[in-house]
Amino acid sequence: MERKNIIIIGAAGRDFHNFNTYYRDNHAYNVVAFTAAQIPDIDGRKYPGELAGDLYPNGIPIYSQEQLPDLIKELYVDECVFAFSDISYEEVMGIGAIVNAAGANFTLLGPNSTMLKSKKPVISVCAVRTGTGKSQTSRKIIETLPEHNLKVIAVRHPMPYGNLNAQRVQRFATIEDLQEHHCTIEEMEEYEPHVTRGNIVYAGVDYADILAAAENDPDGCDVILWDGGNNDFSFFEPDLAVTVLDPHRPGHELKYYPGEVCLRTSDVAIINKVDSAKEEAIQIVENNIKLANPSSTIIKAESTITVDYPERLVGKRVLVVEDGPTLTHGEMKLGAGTVAAERLGAAAIIDPRPYAVGTLAETFNKYQHIENVLPAMGYGEQQLKDLEETINRADCDAVIIGTPIDLSRVISINKPCTRVNYELNEISDPNLSDIVRDVIHKHQLG
Repeated sequence: MERKNIIIIGAAGRDFHNFNTYYRDNHAYNVVAFTAAQIPDIDGRKYPGELAGDLYPNGIPIYSQEQLPDLIKELYVDECVFAFSDISYEEVMGIGAIVNAAGANFTLLGPNSTMLKSKKPVISVCAVRTGTGKSQTSRKIIETLPEHNLKVIAVRHPMPYGNLNAQRVQRFATIEDLQEHHCTIEEMEEYEPHVTRGNIVYAGVDYADILAAAENDPDGCDVILWDGGNNDFSFFEPDLAVTVLDPHRPGHELKYYPGEVCLRTSDVAIINKVDSAKEEAIQIVENNIKLANPSSTIIKAESTITVDYPERLVGKRVLVVEDGPTLTHGEMKLGAGTVAAERLGAAAIIDPRPYAVGTLAETFNKYQHIENVLPAMGYGEQQLKDLEETINRADCDAVIIGTPIDLSRVISINKPCTRVNYELNEISDPNLSDIVRDVIHKHQLG
């Protein structure tokens, strides 16, 4: 049988997982290339032969997505598989049109083809957009489980932007582990809040191997918690599926892929940030949940903000630094740092754009909706240097760090700074503790 030539369109995450679970050992297909988008500097590599398996001993090249039309023709491609997340339906179908115009089929793989089954109960936390509050929701659930003497292992959605062989299976238990694995800021933002609380996190490239390692963790494992990324659906089949929604972006829950998949397959839908969103926006989100998934349990929650040194903000001109992906492809114009500055009486939030250098200036040019907030871009050494220089050039009295990590640990900041912390606080019943307790009872745990 002649094998179909396949290109997987991705961003160093779901694309590799789809390959590993559906295509790697499938003799009906020949994956000739990956394409890469959304994340800087992840093309020009190879998916290595050690990970690609016996059918691909020389590995698989990774090209820029901009080359897609030419690649389809040059490599005689039959089918292109779309495999990245947090992208509008308009953009998804725009890519589909490019693929069809070049002569190939356009495909989306679903959960039945890509989800792995765990030997342990799985709770998944996903979202309809990036930056909705998945991580604080995951932390809330993890804090509930030890109350029942249960050991939970978190497995994070992939962010393999470095050496793919070295990142096949990663285990993070300490801050030193983040340094050992040369984590980017984006990775640290997800792992550090877990490990500082004593939680163990796995991530990497090959999620079958990662799942096996997590299930057999030397510290023990009773429950797997899938800590999702962007708005992708879980890589593991969940026993309880939680989806987080953001009323600061009402309507996006029905307009972005694959966030609507997460919503339609959720057991619990959490409307987060109700303390800082408009009532009419909250109502739009609630109505859309009831439309798309009427059987889902709705929980409303506040994203409770605390500030380490609030006196450094009062009456000051401040620079706000927020999570990079939330501001860029997440399309947010503000975050927890902005909310904290306004609530605590900062005199002004300065515009960082005049001070941006290098890759940060390029980021502002590409994402022109970003205004009075600085995205914490740090995918590589040069971006870290540019972030540090931009902050230090800024004409302000203080810096508000709205990212989940302490930036002052990884870059030198020449001004007084303060961190913003945020936690999930449910304000409606049932709450997550009640729901998790039902899962524990169902599986006779504890």
